[in-house]
Amino acid sequence: MLTESTVESMFREIVSAPNPTEETFDRAEDLLETELRDESPLRHRLTVELDELRSLATK
Repeated sequence: MLTESTVESMFREIVSAPNPTEETFDRAEDLLETELRDESPLRHRLTVELDELRSLATK
């Protein structure tokens, strides 16, 4: 299991890619699901952020 700091850095790197696709968002989601516990506040915060990014990308 990675540290929360490492997971957040990896998440930021994934979602900062220019012109993110659904595959990009799926990779970020997989990272959160595999590396952070369900009850993690960081997982909750990044999941909300990911949902917002997905919403913006579809507009």
